[in-house]
Amino acid sequence: MSKGLPKRSEDYSLWYNELVKKADLAENSAVRGCMVIKPYGYSIWEKMQAELDRMFKETGHSNAYFPLFIPKSYLSKEASHVEGFAKECAVVTHYRLKNAEDGSGVIVDPEAKLDEELIVRPTSETVIWSTYKNWVQSYRDLPLLVNQWANVVRWEMRTRLFLRTTEFLWQEGHTAHATKKEAEAETMQMMNVYAQFAEDFMALPVVKGRKTESERFAGADDTLCIEAMMQDGKALQAGTSHFLGQNFAKAFDVKFATKEGGLEYVWGTSWGVSTRLMGALIMAHSDDNGLVLPPKLAPIQVVIIPIYRKEEELDAITEKASEIISELRKAGVSVKYDNRDTHKPGWKFAEHELKGVPLRIAIGPRDLENGTIEIARRDTLTKEQFELDSLPISEKITAMLDEIQKSIYSKALAFKGEMTTEVNSWDEFKEVLEDRGGFLSAHWDGTSETEEKIKDLTKATIRCIPLDREEESGACVYSGKPSAGRVLFAKAY
Repeated sequence: MSKGLPKRSEDYSLWYNELVKKADLAENSAVRGCMVIKPYGYSIWEKMQAELDRMFKETGHSNAYFPLFIPKSYLSKEASHVEGFAKECAVVTHYRLKNAEDGSGVIVDPEAKLDEELIVRPTSETVIWSTYKNWVQSYRDLPLLVNQWANVVRWEMRTRLFLRTTEFLWQEGHTAHATKKEAEAETMQMMNVYAQFAEDFMALPVVKGRKTESERFAGADDTLCIEAMMQDGKALQAGTSHFLGQNFAKAFDVKFATKEGGLEYVWGTSWGVSTRLMGALIMAHSDDNGLVLPPKLAPIQVVIIPIYRKEEELDAITEKASEIISELRKAGVSVKYDNRDTHKPGWKFAEHELKGVPLRIAIGPRDLENGTIEIARRDTLTKEQFELDSLPISEKITAMLDEIQKSIYSKALAFKGEMTTEVNSWDEFKEVLEDRGGFLSAHWDGTSETEEKIKDLTKATIRCIPLDREEESGACVYSGKPSAGRVLFAKAY
């Protein structure tokens, strides 16, 4: 097949958009700003979802589901929250349509106006905390550790598949605790869960950090995050975990009777990741030939392609392939036998390369005679001959998949290191940002004024205050005022 992908070095944005479409991950829908996630793309999301869901449950969380619609009055109860989301809200004002009298089609029935408008959820804190008021009576009801898998709507003006769409899929955790210390520990724990998932499954090295006050989630006292570096030198926020303090508890009057007989407001958290992770996965690892998928998230880990001219050759190859497939599946490896007669082997090679299948096995008549198969790695594009009698094929394949997972991570980790630059002057800041991008580790005076000025002048934002940063005194890279330590700046998605 002809891939027709532009080169990353020539037009990274076009490369990304074309790859998403040509690899059958997603496409734009008839609804403005929304996407259709196609089966192959959704199968990757399902694997992400399954692993994250397992990790959430291992940390004591349970899944629930809350309404899509939120009464407008709920958003008014937490001032900073409504201010943060007001410009992105989709609003339902009527509940019925009717046929136009002139026969031109359906119109909104003016008699069916809602008494109170409903907001299509941009996030669920308000409707969930209104529910928690009924669930929490005493310390025995705490902690509440709840997650929901859902869709949300944020009215975006400029959209890009997976990275920023009007409707997207995500999970949002919402927890309530008896003490501040417990809620802060939960916030940290879930940020660490996201980091572990990103590094162990997505093969994506991340920086764990704290958002500045201006970048904090609307309604939170503190926001922790993980930040990743994409191949074009831009950062991507891959997950956030918020310490809500008692803000939503007070807004919705969620109190509990303490062991001592008092009455106190609970402490809250919320945390989430979305289908934006799909964009991160694509942009962090893929190349000019197509997707490069970490084996742990690849829908198909191994594809077997027969090479034959005659039907009897195909029959013999299929018999051997069936033995290999059976052994691999018993070892927990997902495998596809691509015996379609509508396309030639070369076309299939290119298709599965485009879709990022980690390993490709080719078997022809000569391989059967010699007792060998050809194994090709997607990440390095290298091939090797394997003698089937040398050791169990499942042992060989699982070892190679492990090696590919580690290799992809190591490559991304090295790239992140190369794209992190310590800068100490304003001229150096601008020069590095313009010439190569990446993370810029620089001193900042801690003021929102300086943060906003740097953003206005360069489009670079403070991605996070790294949790592992060394406290060191210095001078702000822009204002020259005293600084307690370095933060990470970058242009970002």
